[in-house]
Amino acid sequence: MAEPTQTRYRVEGMDCASCAAKIDTAVRRMPGVEDVSVSVTAGTMTVRHNGASDLSAIARKVTGLGYSVAELAGKSTNPVPMPAHASCGQDHGHREHAHEHHQAHNHPNPTSHTHSHAGHPASTGSPRAEGLHGYDHGPATGPWWASRKGKLTIFSGAALVAACAVGHLVPSVTPYAFVVAMLIGLVPIARRAIMAAMAGTPFSIEMLMTIAALGAVIIDAGEEAAAVVFLFLVGELLEGVAAGKARQSIQSLAALVPKEALLERNGQTRTVPAESLAVGATILIRPGDRISADGVILSGESAIDEAPVTGESTPVRKSVNDTVFAGTINGDAALRVLVTATAADNTIARVVKLVEEAQESKAPTERFVDRFSRYYTPCVMVVAALVAIIPPLLLGGIWGEWVYKGLAILLIGCPCALVISTPAAIAASLSAGARRGLLMKGGAVLETLGTINTVALDKTGTLTEGKPKVTDVIGFGHSQAEVLTFAAALETGSSHPLAKAILDRAAADKLTIPTASEAKALGGKGMTATVGINPVFLGSPQAAGEHVALSIEQSALITALNDEGKTVSVLIINDTLAGAIAMRDEPRADAKSGLKALTDAGVRIVMLTGDNRRAASVVASELGIEVRAELMPQDKQRIVGELKREGLIVAKVGDGINDAPALAAADIGIAMGGGTDVALETADAAVLHGRVGDVAELIKLSKRTMTNIRQNITIALGLKAVFLVTTIAGITGLWPAILADTGATVLVTINALRLLAPARNA
Repeated sequence: MAEPTQTRYRVEGMDCASCAAKIDTAVRRMPGVEDVSVSVTAGTMTVRHNGASDLSAIARKVTGLGYSVAELAGKSTNPVPMPAHASCGQDHGHREHAHEHHQAHNHPNPTSHTHSHAGHPASTGSPRAEGLHGYDHGPATGPWWASRKGKLTIFSGAALVAACAVGHLVPSVTPYAFVVAMLIGLVPIARRAIMAAMAGTPFSIEMLMTIAALGAVIIDAGEEAAAVVFLFLVGELLEGVAAGKARQSIQSLAALVPKEALLERNGQTRTVPAESLAVGATILIRPGDRISADGVILSGESAIDEAPVTGESTPVRKSVNDTVFAGTINGDAALRVLVTATAADNTIARVVKLVEEAQESKAPTERFVDRFSRYYTPCVMVVAALVAIIPPLLLGGIWGEWVYKGLAILLIGCPCALVISTPAAIAASLSAGARRGLLMKGGAVLETLGTINTVALDKTGTLTEGKPKVTDVIGFGHSQAEVLTFAAALETGSSHPLAKAILDRAAADKLTIPTASEAKALGGKGMTATVGINPVFLGSPQAAGEHVALSIEQSALITALNDEGKTVSVLIINDTLAGAIAMRDEPRADAKSGLKALTDAGVRIVMLTGDNRRAASVVASELGIEVRAELMPQDKQRIVGELKREGLIVAKVGDGINDAPALAAADIGIAMGGGTDVALETADAAVLHGRVGDVAELIKLSKRTMTNIRQNITIALGLKAVFLVTTIAGITGLWPAILADTGATVLVTINALRLLAPARNA
């Protein structure tokens, strides 16, 4: 048996969820098709099939329903993970400092920052076409009036005007003129209705429209029938324009990546297409330029504006070995960057694909509305038939009058506005979230986020920066500058996090670092070297005690620093205790405000960390939250399970490999932007710029979306209820009926598009 394969298609002409439902039903019945996902907002269809599938037959089936279809380059058998911003970030849990330097004094290899992308689909077309999944070209090219649907609407409108003119000139042919005008618009609609019925969707909007228009002609209301067909086409055109607005949010994201790049090779630079850049290439980024590929800085230091990708409003200062992303803007200095991802696999391409796939998955509310609409439309047809037949048959009503009312009810009952009420809001929210660096893997995730009442957060890299900083420099008979200078000399070239903290502090203090020789790491203790003519040791207090005796005052000072959650390294010069350096992984600058936003929303917060209890308690006390420390990955998973058994709806937030089991166990797993690929793949959502406050923003966005969906359903059903009553009462007829349906659909779509705007602060 052939291995299941996924094929993606670009589908043009889909403007509402009813269109998607027809395509889904038709394709799902094709031989060899195992699953179908259709996204109206993205204008895509993903088909999971085996070797028995005839792809050309699938395309013909969709074309027969009245849509244009084209296979997108590339196939995949595996889902694409969320975009990762770095390959580090697990909960380091510094525990008691051993300051071990095994193999730590090699300069970091920049290529170590590249991601493995073996699991991603290979592109068989141009990298850019596959990477951005067709968004470069858009689901529909040209202005609306140049589209097939636009031309049909204009032609139908012109025919209606011509029929009016002919009717004034030759009154005797007026009925025939309007029938001809009606048929110009109705024939394509009827054809789509018949094809949909043959493909398994007999109760489509096109079928209701066809029956209503033909019925109107039979009862000698040809003028209204022509007008109704024209208004229906106008409504479909407006739906398409509104749906295009939602697509533009992702199109603009895809357009951020520049088309060209400055490739550096053999000391020469030349302009090449950005899509041709290979992993391992070196590119030059001039001040003010958009960065053309994901990569790692080889040389230079500059402020990077990451707002286009992550929503971060303040430029981020980056230097050698820092990661940069395609589409962000270089600030004030030239950078040489090592490319770590092709155009098909850069951050923006992966975000675009994630949003596409998320839009193709359905939320529980959307699935409920879909099921409801399956019964709703046939019921509408039954009600319309009863209204047309019962009064004249049993109550002596006039046949023409009640058949007219029945036909109006058919138009009122069109389910477009109702069916699109949920997916339009969800698609807009997913797009809005992506623009702000908030990624969700589908409508179900978006819907559940609003119900979260407990958030469990990792410490290192989530609530804290994930890298230690020097907090105290203490001299014992030496100045602070001397202590830091000698310590930095020993640490030069080391990639150890604590060594980097010392080097960063020395650089910040603008100290001149002497050269160390005969450097040697002492496993689990520290390291030694000769600086000038002085033998120097830097390591843990316990190891230092083997070389020199610490006084009671010195030991008390080190103990006090440890009690503050700090790691202490002791410096010995010429067998004399020279000083101590304390370091700690400090809370993120936004941690307090982010946690306050969660508590203000009524969310319980607990820290789950593998770090030692003393260090974790200090951070938890500073942030004012509950803490459980010294946990293994399985412990975090167990605690999440215990919280869920208490009846709580739990979100787990983390960035490391050891968070993956708990992320999977939680109701919602949220990966921080600096997390590992494993965490990002396991999680249901991600915050790209890693701010704690973004967790609260995810919950807020979910609540806004659910409110919007309720508003949409109220608009859709409310307008139908009003016009149902007025139609039966004889106040309104066919024209207002189709206007009610079209108006409701447009109102629902416009209301959903409000979610694309930034939320106002309460």
